[in-house]
Amino acid sequence: MYAIIISGGKQYRVAQGETLTVDRIDAEVGSTIELGPVLLVGGDSPRIGAPVVDGASVTAQVVAHELGEKREIFKYRRTRRYRRNRGFRPSLTTLSIQSITA
Repeated sequence: MYAIIISGGKQYRVAQGETLTVDRIDAEVGSTIELGPVLLVGGDSPRIGAPVVDGASVTAQVVAHELGEKREIFKYRRTRRYRRNRGFRPSLTTLSIQSITA
């Protein structure tokens, strides 16, 4: 069984036992959270939401908070001698999917 959820404005396909890295979620390491909304629950008889599946939920445990790979931002304007180089490392949360209920 798998599900498609929304977290941080992005959609993710998750299954029980998987590890998932999403944008930072305000929760303590080791705590259990409920992810949602659930857009689709797949399996033998898939349930598609309009726009969400009623009564469906995904439970996950927070494994770690970390920084992602560095992303570089380069701004350039030709013929103006304008060049700017910046970068940042996004804050991420690693989740372990515990259960999917439909």
